[in-house]
Amino acid sequence: MSKMKIKIIKNGPYLVSGNIPLSEKVIVSKGNSYEFEEGHILPQSETYALCRCGKSKNPPFCDGFHEKFNFNGTETASRADYAQRIVEKVEGPGLDLLDDGRCAYARFCHREKGDVWHLTDNSDDPEYKREAIKAACDCPSGRLVVVDKDGVVIEPEYNPSIEILQDPEEEVSGPIFVKGNIPVESSDGFAYETRNRITLCRCGKSRNKPFCDATHIPIGYLDHK
Repeated sequence: MSKMKIKIIKNGPYLVSGNIPLSEKVIVSKGNSYEFEEGHILPQSETYALCRCGKSKNPPFCDGFHEKFNFNGTETASRADYAQRIVEKVEGPGLDLLDDGRCAYARFCHREKGDVWHLTDNSDDPEYKREAIKAACDCPSGRLVVVDKDGVVIEPEYNPSIEILQDPEEEVSGPIFVKGNIPVESSDGFAYETRNRITLCRCGKSRNKPFCDATHIPIGYLDHK
């Protein structure tokens, strides 16, 4: 069995190896919060190639169409680690919230009692603290990270897996949710920081490739499933 990895092919797909489980998840609104529901069953394989250009007729898999329209998949994202990219730190009474701004607009940062920033500001209340942790940990892009007052980072426990997101509320298909510390290697061999949660662009239009920047929403990307 090959080692788990996502290799970005220059102007081509994400080549996934290591028998990583693949599924589809649907973002569903539940009042003022969100959760995932199971989507279509996807075929499993030791290795597979996921579309990165947004034009495949066999989504989420690559069908080679990127070659027909000369897809420009140039990676433009910062290669700095998360700690170096932090743009905001909210110091709450019970938790601190870190934010690197890398948003996929999945909206899990919103809960019944408010958004994660409000919840962090009121984290001396045990219920608000629990909700703040839930809101940050459910953020698929890894943008939001909570840290307790002893400096311990709080992360969900994920087994390695890849989830193809669908977002019917926004009438779009969402990014690729990569879970459980799966290494991602750039087209030039650079190893991006391995993280528990990231979202990769699959509409082909992110200005922060290979990561999702929520451009799939304004362009109305649908994978035609």
